[in-house]
Amino acid sequence: MLGLDRITFDPQIMGGQACIRGMRITVSLIVNLIANGMTHEEILKAYPYLEPEDITQALQHAAGLGQSGSAPQRGAIVIVTAGRTRVRMLPVVG
Repeated sequence: MLGLDRITFDPQIMGGQACIRGMRITVSLIVNLIANGMTHEEILKAYPYLEPEDITQALQHAAGLGQSGSAPQRGAIVIVTAGRTRVRMLPVVG
């Protein structure tokens, strides 16, 4: 997953989970907020230190995990339309 310069891993921060720019904001938090219906604008308002590209790269990172086979027993489809993102979890078939 080259080009995701905002996604960081540090064993001293959130136990080494994928985080946004070394902050204590995990990729999984961003994905969960979106999966539960928050828009990009709502996330940026709730977390003013985040930037739009942080959300984009968090979703790209999560999508990349699904493609690499690392995702446990489920796949994720990320749909972005007009600034609104939806995440659908689908069972893996086969």
